[in-house]
Amino acid sequence: MKILNEFKCTFPAVSENEAIARACLSAFLIQADPTIQDIADLRTVISEAVTNSIAHGYRNSEGEVSICLRLLPEKTVYIRVADKGCGIEDIEKAMQPLYTTAPEQEDHAGLGFAIMTEFMDTFHIRSSPEHGTVVTMRRKLGRTDNPQEESSDE
Repeated sequence: MKILNEFKCTFPAVSENEAIARACLSAFLIQADPTIQDIADLRTVISEAVTNSIAHGYRNSEGEVSICLRLLPEKTVYIRVADKGCGIEDIEKAMQPLYTTAPEQEDHAGLGFAIMTEFMDTFHIRSSPEHGTVVTMRRKLGRTDNPQEESSDE
């Protein structure tokens, strides 16, 4: 698929850098004339993915998080968030709502993957224990949650 534009960034895995990921995404999206809902949803998604890399991938040890943002044809946005942290041993278990590897931290409710899945058109995780995790997602901008509502003229 043709890439219309691409932005890549790597930063230290510290929670203060979650805001940088959101700001980069917001700035990148402007060229595609997103809706306010697109911006809000995608900022939430990248924040969840980066937070997972920092809190679960590195478990507060040193490391880096890489993001890749792409604008594809038909106003489709591709997001990749990658780390070289501890990886996910059981992806199926990690995908369960409310599952978390950090139960002692109240702000880690185990909803990150559920949110990402809900807000995106496609969502994939590739992970290897001790080698890291890569999350890739796509979303067509301007989507509605129920496309049938738009075609009720019939």
